[in-house]
Amino acid sequence: MWSYYPDLLARPVPRYTSYPTAMEFTGEVGADDHAQALDRVTAATPISLYVHIPFCEQICWYCGCNTGAAGRKQRLADYLAALRAEVALVAKRLGGRGRVQRIAFGGGSPNAIAPVELVRLLDRILTVFDCHRPEISIELDPRGLDAEWALVLAAARVTRVSLGVQTFAPHVQQAIGRIQPLSHIERVVAALRLRDIDAINFDLMYGLPGQRLEDLDATLDETIRLAPSRIALFGYAHLPDMIPRQRQIDGVMLPDQRLRFDQAELGYRRLTAAGYHPVGFDHFARGDDPLAVAAREGRVSRNFQGFTEDMAPVLLGFGASAISRFPDLLVQNEKRPGPYRDMVGGGRLATARGIAVTDAERLRGAHICDLLCRGRTSVGPALQSAVRAAMADYERYGIVEWAGNDLVIRDDGLPYARHVAAQFDSARGPIRSVDAL
Repeated sequence: MWSYYPDLLARPVPRYTSYPTAMEFTGEVGADDHAQALDRVTAATPISLYVHIPFCEQICWYCGCNTGAAGRKQRLADYLAALRAEVALVAKRLGGRGRVQRIAFGGGSPNAIAPVELVRLLDRILTVFDCHRPEISIELDPRGLDAEWALVLAAARVTRVSLGVQTFAPHVQQAIGRIQPLSHIERVVAALRLRDIDAINFDLMYGLPGQRLEDLDATLDETIRLAPSRIALFGYAHLPDMIPRQRQIDGVMLPDQRLRFDQAELGYRRLTAAGYHPVGFDHFARGDDPLAVAAREGRVSRNFQGFTEDMAPVLLGFGASAISRFPDLLVQNEKRPGPYRDMVGGGRLATARGIAVTDAERLRGAHICDLLCRGRTSVGPALQSAVRAAMADYERYGIVEWAGNDLVIRDDGLPYARHVAAQFDSARGPIRSVDAL
């Protein structure tokens, strides 16, 4: 179904969970810029919140997240106190402006903290922000999810749960340092559904050490049987020089590029055949899920959590390394928990770096988002020649085609969507001007 072009796949491109990407953030943008952006939020502005818990009970070897072990209880308590203080600090700056529609807890593993601590944190958020029955989602490590947690999630009116499943193959679990038997995942799913939490995401991975095509196929069999409402199928990125914990993974055991490609194609084929609607290049949703509905209606967007139906123009990130997004600004908090606590403890925003988003960059970002989320974007006539020149190789390969003024990614060109989108990136692509895009 998909054409394999190894030279293209070998070119590194961002995932574009933001544009400009975090690689372009600098220390020249800081707390003052963040404060001014908060001041520009109006009373009616829709807002989404992201709360980062950078701790896990057990550290998996493959993980590239900003997280550490939760073993030191005082460090965890101090971090949560700082997190509540940051929430109060930002809410005070807003002064009741903005309407919170969604709250997402991520990490790390939010269930590395005690259930009562999640309740305290959520209560603080609901108290200081303008919230009216927001959608609440949470990422969970199923290994630490028990009946008490399921009860607390239901009582807190959590609407969506994302489970880090990765793989059901025991030998692959062993190779990545994450042992979680299928039977345990089955119990977790049953416990959530018993409490009427039916919106369940599975995060799966391909490209893992020792993972064969048949291993992924068997994992997809069990996933389809358990019928989560959404599935994300991510490719493992092996970066041991940047992420020291990945040095515990034997690089010799990793699938080669062709096998990774075949695994991604197998996932796409199996999940779409099972009735899941493809969203972008690595998300899948049941037909009745809000993400699938948004995809059919052309309302999918992209943020730091991947493909989403969340169209809020402002996303406020809380916690160490969390990123906040405004229409004209992207800012990231201090990554290290210690300095993060000190900044918030001093009554200051924890902003460490960021980037101002100009009108031209916002226009580029809109085209990148359209290509990744809808598979097409409309190009103004004045720049047709420049964009056609930039896309000549992709058109020759059969990856893209033109429909009038629309640049369209063909179905068999889906694996190269990010490569196509990167042509509009001012830091990576050949298109110099976007004035007439």
